[in-house]
Amino acid sequence: MKRGQEKRYTKRHAESGIAAPLPPLETWPNQYPGYEITIEIPEYTAICPKTGLPDFGTIAIHYMPHKACVELKSLKLYIHAYRNVGIFYENAVNRILQDFVKACKPEWAVVTGTFTARGGLSSTIRATYPPAKPGA
Repeated sequence: MKRGQEKRYTKRHAESGIAAPLPPLETWPNQYPGYEITIEIPEYTAICPKTGLPDFGTIAIHYMPHKACVELKSLKLYIHAYRNVGIFYENAVNRILQDFVKACKPEWAVVTGTFTARGGLSSTIRATYPPAKPGA
């Protein structure tokens, strides 16, 4: 290929990893109302679906439990399963939030992915439940 004619991103790249099988998130019954939990996972890794290169970052989950709290060992196994998944940062953060909300049904939740710089650029992706309103 000539310079400037590199293969473009495809729909297959964009959808990669969204439906990959991952271990289930387990929960345990919450005993107290009205408090917040923050969990930081500094060992996130996945594979770029276009380049095949590894991606590294920290995932932070901040939430207010309702009737259930996430069980930490299952969360660790869930996050570590991304190691072999080809998925973009943005999709990973949104998938983690989606799976987390489905399992825990929190009052609210924020998942933030802070990814290691590659090519001089670093990215921070933030997804919220309930979803943030545009312009807010």
